[in-house]
Amino acid sequence: QVGLAQKRSRRSARTSGAPITAPPGAHESPAAMSYETADSQKEEFRKYLERNGIISQLTRVLVGLYEEPERPGNAIDYIKKYLGAPTGVDIEAMRAENDELKQRNAELEDKVWRLTEELKAKEEEQAEG
Repeated sequence: QVGLAQKRSRRSARTSGAPITAPPGAHESPAAMSYETADSQKEEFRKYLERNGIISQLTRVLVGLYEEPERPGNAIDYIKKYLGAPTGVDIEAMRAENDELKQRNAELEDKVWRLTEELKAKEEEQAEG
């Protein structure tokens, strides 16, 4: 909303002959502003990639792939191997094993807690008796 003071200042600007100026960004279309936002987001992401060494590492991988005398049958596996990721790993089996280990860990933590409580109770009995 335009306040009363703003209306008065606009009126006095019109009557005084001073040019009326639009608020900052009023001349930009919404599309132009979204391009600037997208460009700044892209630039920020590029800086992030650069700071974390991702650009240089990917460049090395691609140069290594380019310099291979024979192109590998599976470029993705080549890239994973180059970056040190294990290949041929069954992710679902690892997740299932992880879930089982988490369950076992929870059971063992519960057992430790119960045994600690029993020990405290027995120590209290001995102290009293």
